[in-house]
Parts: sequence; C-alpha cells; structure tokens
Amino acid sequence: MLDFLNAHFLAFVFGLLGNIISFLVFLAPLPTFYKIYRKKSSEGYQAIPYMVALFSAALLLYYAVLKTNAYMIVSINCIGCVIEITYLAIYIFYAPKTSKISTLVFISIFNVCGLGTVMLISMILVKGSKRVELVGWICAVINLAVFAAPLSIMRTVIRTKSVEYMPFMLSFSLTLCATAWFFYGFFVNDFYIAVPNVAGFLFGITQMILYCVYKDANKQNGRDQTEKPNKKSTDKEDFEVEVVTDNQSNRHN
Repeated sequence: MLDFLNAHFLAFVFGLLGNIISFLVFLAPLPTFYKIYRKKSSEGYQAIPYMVALFSAALLLYYAVLKTNAYMIVSINCIGCVIEITYLAIYIFYAPKTSKISTLVFISIFNVCGLGTVMLISMILVKGSKRVELVGWICAVINLAVFAAPLSIMRTVIRTKSVEYMPFMLSFSLTLCATAWFFYGFFVNDFYIAVPNVAGFLFGITQMILYCVYKDANKQNGRDQTEKPNKKSTDKEDFEVEVVTDNQSNRHN
C-alpha cells in the first residue's frame, strides 16, 4: 500500500481534489448571475472580481502550457476561463450602457493588454526554462494579490462586527482549495503554485476565525434591536422622558 503513496500519486490525488473544489468555487457566483438573468439587470453588481478571476485563470493556463505536462492546472483553468467569460457575457448583456463600456475597457486592459504583454515579454526576452520561471513568478505575485483581496472584507467585519458579507462556507471552500493546491505544488516541486496557496490557507483560516468570533455578535445585535422597542420602563422619570421625546418627534412630523 505504501508503494502507492509516492509523490506522483499524491500529486494526482491533490490535483484532482484541487480541480473539484476549484470547480465548485467557480460555480459559487451562479445564484448572483441567476438573479441578474431573472431581473434582467446587473443591479449594481461589480464585474471586477470576474475580470480578475479570468485574468488569473488565463495566466495560469499560459504558465501550464509553457511548463508542459501540467494537466491538472490546464484542465481547471480551461474550465475557469469558460465560466468567467460566461459570467462576464451575462453581466455585459444586462448591465447599463456605461457599465457595459467600462467593463469592456477593463477586460481589454486586464485580459488583452495585460496577458498579451506578459506573453510578449516572455517570448521575446527569455527562452527555455527561464521563460517558465518568469511566468511562474508573475503567476505567484498575481495569486498572492488575489488571496490578499479579502483583507478589505475582513477589515469591514472587524469594524462592523458583522459577518454578513463573509459567508463561512465560501471561506471554508477557499481554504480547502488552497490546501489542495499547496500539496499539489509541493509534490510536483512547483513552488510557484505551492507558495501563494500558503497565503491563501492563512487568509482562509483567519476569515473562519473572524466568522466564529463575530457570528454571535450578529445574533446579539438582532436580539437587542427586537427587544428594545418592547422594553417597558418601570421608572416614572424614564416614562416622562419617553413621552417628551415622542411629543418632540410628533412636532417635527
């Protein structure tokens, strides 16, 4: 049995897990886009996360093609590119005219100029294994930036003491995804894949800790808001203050 637990087999197992979990993460925005489709409106949603996701997937796909034999990375990023392009197409179709134009401009900057520049520089300036190293470093930096993006959400959670915009299951899924890809990168000796996912794992764990810390604060705040209007004062002075306040409010109305 131990013969099966070699680096190649473990890389396959974690690569397969990474593909499955990443696919589910790619599908996570489906309810949002179903809502856009049903209401025939983008409803103020932003397309930037999907443009960044498309750029990251396309860049990783290019890296995997250069590296050769990186079938696990090729497969999931091909799927990711198709899914993100579909999301963006739906968004552009239902967005207002100004949002359509700005989205198309950003797509041109991110995914045409950005990716095109990386490909052009890597093809002209470097050759052979150095080309793979250059694109690998670029992928690592981009992935670190993507993993660092939730910092603003975590700051909002700490400030508002609310986890409304940080679902636990999404944080949990991203943590599992980062774990699977870290071990895949580790077992195939691809540290351009492994290292950024260490940051992804740490950010995911931090988000789950924040969720556990502040999830009860939401319930407490909701309880306070429902209990406050029904609270009856037994103190005569408090009652008089409430009456005066009510009268002042009525005058303003």
